[in-house]
Amino acid sequence: MFDSSIFGECKSKLSSPEIVRRFNLAEKIVIVDGLPGCGKTMLSPIVAAMERAEKLTYAYELELICQLNYLKKIEPDAAIAMVKTLTDLKLYNIMMSRETNFRPGDLSSVFSAPKPLTYLRRLFQKGERMIPERIKKEKPILHLTTHALLGISRPVFSALNRRVAILEVVRHPLYMIKQQVMNMERYLTDARYFPVFISYGQGHLPFFTFGWEDLFFNSNPVERAIYYIDRMSKITESAKEKLFKEYGTQIITIPFESFVVEPWSYIKIIEQVLETRATKVTRQAMRRQRVPRKMYAQGIGLKIYKRCGWEAPMAGSDENKEFQKRWQFAKQRASKESMQVLGKLCVEYEKKYMGGIKKTGESYE
Repeated sequence: MFDSSIFGECKSKLSSPEIVRRFNLAEKIVIVDGLPGCGKTMLSPIVAAMERAEKLTYAYELELICQLNYLKKIEPDAAIAMVKTLTDLKLYNIMMSRETNFRPGDLSSVFSAPKPLTYLRRLFQKGERMIPERIKKEKPILHLTTHALLGISRPVFSALNRRVAILEVVRHPLYMIKQQVMNMERYLTDARYFPVFISYGQGHLPFFTFGWEDLFFNSNPVERAIYYIDRMSKITESAKEKLFKEYGTQIITIPFESFVVEPWSYIKIIEQVLETRATKVTRQAMRRQRVPRKMYAQGIGLKIYKRCGWEAPMAGSDENKEFQKRWQFAKQRASKESMQVLGKLCVEYEKKYMGGIKKTGESYE
């Protein structure tokens, strides 16, 4: 006689199965991460020029998964399986130049990469069933670039474990302010911004405002940028404390100011973590990024950087003057309360990464 209770139990289990992925294509993944304006796109071309490393690819899908997980809007098993699937899919596609950026001038373009011919050749090589064997033979390092991922990256580490390393680029808050302000001016009006949004009144706000929605909404763009840097820095530091216990050697923090002046100690760490090496191509990529350089503000005058607020140092300028200029930019536009937050951020950063020397030439008050 048929036992209907057994059928009911099976149906219940099948209605909510565990989501898994048992396969593995990407054996080594490096993620260059940091807040907008921190200098990721200075470091990523240098990483891409290392032996076996792929060109930079933006990984918005991973950001969205981690944002949903942060808001508890996705089950952990689903988030982990999706991270595994998407990283493998990205490597699979890039190994035959499928879904690869060929737009001249884009930072993620093949033509901006250190080894463009690699991706042109792949267009005409055999793909699909041949790809897993080519991956085993060539041992490529999947190279992703993300925005503010580390603080919410638990699904990435849970999914990829020892296969992933995150290179966290940090930078003085005053050097990130202008780009952050431009972002804040457009977040609520420009459909080209693609984070997870949460409901707020009759409108919406970006996911990172969860818990301080009113403060964000009632602030101007400069104040929003300051509060964003403050909140995301705290979230990231808290996450790092927990992640370090399991994945400490896979999280490499790279201060922009130290790297652009004296890069080689960091290059050696990256070589060790990724099990790769810098080559002649790497040195060429460093020269294109003007690394090493004499001043933090020096860079390359690409249109995209200028649109994001980059300006070449003034004639006769020095580090203190460049910091003063950025402090005054914020001070003229932000409230006293938000400037106190910014001052604290500056002091903490300088103590931690710059020897505690005050750079603006004035009190952070």
